[in-house]
Amino acid sequence: MNRRDSPPVALGHSRDAVLVAPDKFKGCMSATEVAHALARGLDHVAPATPVDVCPVADGGDGLLDALIGAGFRSVPVSATGPTGQPVESAFVEKDGVAVVELADVAGLQRLPGGRPAPLTASSAGTGQVMRAALDAGCDTLVVGVGGSASTDGGAGMLAGLGARLLDESGQELPAGGAALLDVHRVDLTQLHPRLAEVALVVACDVDNPLLGPSGAAAVYGPQKGANDADIELLERALSRWADVLGTATGTQVASEPGAGAAGGVAFAAMCLGARTRPGIELVLELAQFDRRLERARLVITGEGSLDTQTLRGKAPAGVAAAAARQGVPVIAVAGRNLLDADELRTAGFLAVHALTDLEPDVQRCIEIAPALLEQVSARIAADLGAVSETRP
Repeated sequence: MNRRDSPPVALGHSRDAVLVAPDKFKGCMSATEVAHALARGLDHVAPATPVDVCPVADGGDGLLDALIGAGFRSVPVSATGPTGQPVESAFVEKDGVAVVELADVAGLQRLPGGRPAPLTASSAGTGQVMRAALDAGCDTLVVGVGGSASTDGGAGMLAGLGARLLDESGQELPAGGAALLDVHRVDLTQLHPRLAEVALVVACDVDNPLLGPSGAAAVYGPQKGANDADIELLERALSRWADVLGTATGTQVASEPGAGAAGGVAFAAMCLGARTRPGIELVLELAQFDRRLERARLVITGEGSLDTQTLRGKAPAGVAAAAARQGVPVIAVAGRNLLDADELRTAGFLAVHALTDLEPDVQRCIEIAPALLEQVSARIAADLGAVSETRP
């Protein structure tokens, strides 16, 4: 279902805007950069067609950028990276809602030199940024948990919020998942007091439990540099942590879907009463996407690679599902497309444009991606029959 074998988009006239809502092209362009490149191409060919730019994300890296594009304000925060180094991060806020992106402060991208630390990496910085958002007086606190560098069960996050993790002799534990083998007690008396007052939400796109063969260590540990011995150690440590934190909070959520997200950060948040929601669903809600659809005659979405992961609740699929509920057609733009026509149709895409169809050399495609995106969206505008429109 490429552009060359897709018919021109037939649209009515009760809606006049094109809603541009892509995710990032990972390692190439942010969602905001992609959205503006697409908007420029539309404007070149159809300058009188209103374009509504709404970058999106699925809850992992790029979440803050997407919400800034949706009108949220960025608040800088100094915090601790996954291996203890200082980092400059932020939360974003609007109308009492604060959003923290774990990947921005404690994610794989924050590992110095890209060197993994599977046993000692910590989620402490996430808790520190959450603390700053609580200090600022938010009413709802959202934590996007994709892209974690650690498998510490959210112990670091709790420490960043004021908890103390103690061994049998009453000494505080060092950072990282491996240290949880020695956890004896967790003291929650100094947790930030506003945690009990806010609505705590985890943006999570996986359904893994904390423990077991589909748990945090077994499934995601290798991505964070863990070998077989590390995974076995982390599994025992997380099991110990689940017992101790479960006792302290009176909860039993380790087996709940999503508890294993971000190395167990979701588990710790759930022990504090957080509810989990799909990342793209939450982002679309915060961006008031349904209201913006009311004026849209077409939606353009996309991401770097359209593949089977897209079909499992990634941002473009979420955008297509939301648009389908209002009967608005959706065209996808991607760096590459690995889905067949049936998969694209099932996902709700009327057509797909892959940049590699224009420039097969992948490295060259990445280098000139902004120009290719403009070229693609100009073609989409021409297919809309808007070539003759002029700006009023």
